[in-house]
Amino acid sequence: MRLFRNRVEAGHKLAEALGEYADRQDVVVLGLPRGGVPVAFEIANHLHAPLDVMVVRKLGVPGEPELAMGAIAQGGVLYLNQDVIAALAISQDAIDAVTERERQELKRRERLFRGDRPPLRVGTRTAILVDDGLATGATMSAAVAALRQARAKRIGIAVPTAAADSLARLSKECDDVVCLATPDPYFAVGVWYQDFNQVSDEEVRELLDRAQQTETRTYPSTERVP
Repeated sequence: MRLFRNRVEAGHKLAEALGEYADRQDVVVLGLPRGGVPVAFEIANHLHAPLDVMVVRKLGVPGEPELAMGAIAQGGVLYLNQDVIAALAISQDAIDAVTERERQELKRRERLFRGDRPPLRVGTRTAILVDDGLATGATMSAAVAALRQARAKRIGIAVPTAAADSLARLSKECDDVVCLATPDPYFAVGVWYQDFNQVSDEEVRELLDRAQQTETRTYPSTERVP
């Protein structure tokens, strides 16, 4: 059963569920690339809030890259899923090799998505993290840890759909969780979308540039990290 036509529709529906955050000066919306950014763009527009990207990279199991053994996020945050690592007997050398490779890719993507534009300042603000869905939740956990490190005042998670166990774990890591559906069994995120085409780097950059233009006109007092 398809729950959403595409990421734009998912963003519209999530925005309606996030109405309490609309028109607040302390709210910022952060999309996880790539798929979370189109969803976050619609939410930011609806809430009249500035948008930024939270760059996170999944650490795939060697030989099974789609299975997450952890994730890294901007700011040097590392999250490891010790249950997966123990169950598959993954060595520290293998973890280190994957982590270093993904760190280089994370830096490349930060430069690609933002250019010379610094990230939004999240300290003393309410940050809403957005993705197009949660399976293991590893990348979202890394993103939450990055916001804790940046001293965000409150951290919310907004996703159209999620695996129930991952959502339950994440609800203990942040201040608010909004999710529209937790199908059981869950399968993969893309199963719940009619159109789940891959989001390109160029599309992410374009959406962030459009959001920056709105921010400059509408939120002139928005702070960015120097």
